[in-house]
Amino acid sequence: MKINKEGRRLAKELLRSSFSDGQLDRARVSQLVSLLIEKKPRNYVQVLDAYKRLIRLEVEKRTATIETATELSPEVAARTVENLKRRYGSDLDTSFIVNPELLGGMRVRVGNDVWDSSVRNRLQRLQQQL
Repeated sequence: MKINKEGRRLAKELLRSSFSDGQLDRARVSQLVSLLIEKKPRNYVQVLDAYKRLIRLEVEKRTATIETATELSPEVAARTVENLKRRYGSDLDTSFIVNPELLGGMRVRVGNDVWDSSVRNRLQRLQQQL
């Protein structure tokens, strides 16, 4: 079932209320969900789905996945994390994944932003051009 305009507005208000000091507060999210389930406003299930989606998108914005073909040295990893935190904020969570299929280089994903400087990606682009 589609959510109406009022439900989307309520989900956005819940998202805005989920922050404390500019960061997503898990306790507040839990409290807001419990309160919504207790009050049961019209179409509350759709509101919960929309709210869950907004929370997921917000968490993805604050999560960086860094894929490399080989293990990074601690200095390079620290410098990469520092640069990403400078761009996206100090509350960015990072995770490193070793993916030998990349052949070389690095792929970084933060939310919807993807930087792919892997050898595999370059070879695929070259193949498409030929």
